[in-house]
Amino acid sequence: MEYRFTKENFDSEVMNSDIPVFIDFYADWCGPCKMMGPVVDELAKDYDGKIKVGKINVDEEPELAQKYGVMSIPYFAFIKNGELVSDEKGAVPKARLESKIQEIV
Repeated sequence: MEYRFTKENFDSEVMNSDIPVFIDFYADWCGPCKMMGPVVDELAKDYDGKIKVGKINVDEEPELAQKYGVMSIPYFAFIKNGELVSDEKGAVPKARLESKIQEIV
């Protein structure tokens, strides 16, 4: 399952999550973000129940993007116990994201 994180649900869904969280910071106009969309969808299905996968639209949630210092997108954040434990910038291979997920689950 893929979540949509907003400033309203961020604390409950991300910071207080009992499982690790993978966040895809994106924008609708971003070509590389669109390219990574299906990869993120696959990861959400592959790791359902082990990690919470969600998206944050940087145009709709600029405060959350600023909180994580997002300067370019796509930007992927890996959160465990409310802390940023790893990140990845740009369009990257699925295997690279999978290895980061496996490190935190």
